[in-house]
Parts: sequence; C-alpha cells; structure tokens
Amino acid sequence: MSSTPQGIDVSIEDKRVVAEQPPAKGHPNTCPGCGSHYRDDELVKHLRMCPHCGHHFPVRALERIAQLLDEGTFIEECADLRSADPLGFFDLRPYVERLAEAETSTGLGDAMVTGGGRIEGSACRLAVMDFAFMGGSMGSVVGEKFARACESATAAGVPLVSIAASGGARMQEGILALMQLPKTVCAVDELHDAGCALISVMTHPTTGGLLASFASLGDVLLAEPGALMSFAGPRVVQQTTKEKLPEDFGRAEQNLRFGHIDAIVPRGELRPTIARLLRLFGSCGQL
Repeated sequence: MSSTPQGIDVSIEDKRVVAEQPPAKGHPNTCPGCGSHYRDDELVKHLRMCPHCGHHFPVRALERIAQLLDEGTFIEECADLRSADPLGFFDLRPYVERLAEAETSTGLGDAMVTGGGRIEGSACRLAVMDFAFMGGSMGSVVGEKFARACESATAAGVPLVSIAASGGARMQEGILALMQLPKTVCAVDELHDAGCALISVMTHPTTGGLLASFASLGDVLLAEPGALMSFAGPRVVQQTTKEKLPEDFGRAEQNLRFGHIDAIVPRGELRPTIARLLRLFGSCGQL
C-alpha cells in the first residue's frame, strides 16, 4: 500500500487516502499481502511486484518511465517549472519550505514528469505522476505540465499516455489548485479535437480532483490491480453514509465490474498492452 514519505505534507484529499491504508509494518520492502521481504534490487527486477502474491508496490515516476519506454528514448519536457506561493500559505511551516523539502527528498520539480519517448518503437508523450511528491497532489504546475503534454502530443500527432497516482488537489494553492480540474479537462478536449488519443492508467491511489478530471477522460482507461479509484476513500464514505460498504469499494476490481474502466492490467503486462494500444491508435508522429 502507498504511504506518505517522511517529512512530506499532503492535501486534505491525500490525508483521506492515506488514512484508508493500514499502518506500515516493518521494512517498506515487506509485502503487506504475504509478508515476504525483498531487497530493493529484487523489487526493481520484478517491477516492484511481489512474485509470490502479486502485490503491487508503489513506483516512483522516473522508475515507471524506465519500465515503460524503450531505453534511451525519453526526452523530458517542462522540467524547469516550479510552483509559486501566490497565497503566501502557512500552516505549521511555509508552503515554500514544504516545496523545497519535497524537491530535495524526491529529486523532482513537482508531482508530475512529462516528456516524449517510444514504447516498442511507437512514439508517444507521457505524463507520469509521483505520489512521493506531496502525495501526488495537483497544483498549478501539475496542471500546466499536463496541459503542455497535451499540446506536445497534438503537435507531434501522437497519443498521450497518462499514469495517475494522486490524493487530489493541493490545498496549499487553494482555488488555484481546483482551477486545474477544468484546465486539464479542456486540454484533453483539445487533444481529442486534434484527433489524438489519451491512454489513462490509474495506479494506487487515484482519488479526489485527479479522478474527477483528466484521469477519467482517457479513450482507454486502464488500472493496476487493487488500485483505489474513488473521489473519497471508503472510510470517509462509510462515516458519511453510515452504511457498510463492500470490501472492494473504490478498488479497480469494483470499477471494472461497474464498467468504469476498460481493463485491469498487471504491471508486468502494462508495457506490451500500451504498445499495442499505441499501434491501434496509429502512433506515427515524430519525437
């Protein structure tokens, strides 16, 4: 299960998601499904999946890109974008201090990495979320990066592949974070108007504002097994409705049953699945 890295703040929606997960026990490389323990290099070799029970461990953005793209083809875009602090937000610490801490601990400028590359020879653009950066919360930079990724895909005439992992909108940016929902929806609409496809992959967790915006608008919607995909987590919903919920409430399996997504794809099959979709959508643009 995903957990919040030490010293990184999360939004209100992120905290709901984290609260839904059982507390981590022991070493972070210990599988919560079967209790098996792995060295980090073993997890990397197995795409951060437990070879015994199939549990999917969290994957950082750059590692995800390395798993999916042909070696040496990734060209990052918009790497210089950084969040400002227009509200002068301050809780226990200033927002700018939390941003600096998140950038130092993750090595990323914000919670999304975008760029171009090839998957089994087919060109595409990528927009990959990283939950380790402030719970993958969507602020103005994430929204801007996604919008520019749509523009880049349109200019190249190739599909955009989105990998979502987020707790929702970033509370430190207030209404500016919420404005990213319509902004990203409009960007997807323009991508579709240009005849380009969006392939959306939802990983654990994909919740709040991200699920309510571009993550649900793909031409093809895929999810990893067990991924939480709901606007609010089951505990919050159960406390609000006072009703007992199904054990798989909000999970990928329930969403597939109700027709909200097209397929659940284990991580080991994700690269060939996306490559096949890129070929079907006629990826023929240039990087």
